[in-house]
Amino acid sequence: QVQLVESGGGSVQAGGSLRLSCAASGFYFRSYDISWFRQAPGQERELAASISSGGAEYYADSVKGRFTISRDSSKDTVYLQMNDLKPEDTAVYICARGRTPHTDHISGPWGYWGQGTQVTVSS
Repeated sequence: QVQLVESGGGSVQAGGSLRLSCAASGFYFRSYDISWFRQAPGQERELAASISSGGAEYYADSVKGRFTISRDSSKDTVYLQMNDLKPEDTAVYICARGRTPHTDHISGPWGYWGQGTQVTVSS
């Protein structure tokens, strides 16, 4: 079955960096767009970054220039490099896959979700 397993979260001070990983299994990785969402307490889930099967990248304005998404098809893994972290980046970061290979990496719809990894940034 489809599985998405996140890792790499933790606690850092403002200005620090973290690299999140999303390990995928149960499907042909190269055919699917993968996205990183985040959800802070009391807030709606927001799309932070996406990468298409062809390598096209999307970033929310709030993370543009600080976050970089990448994928390694030899490892079936998507990474999110987060630099210059701010307290407002504190959230659970969740990896997601589109419902089908034709799902748009910006508009979705997404059909599979990981369990999330906590990122906490202190000032």
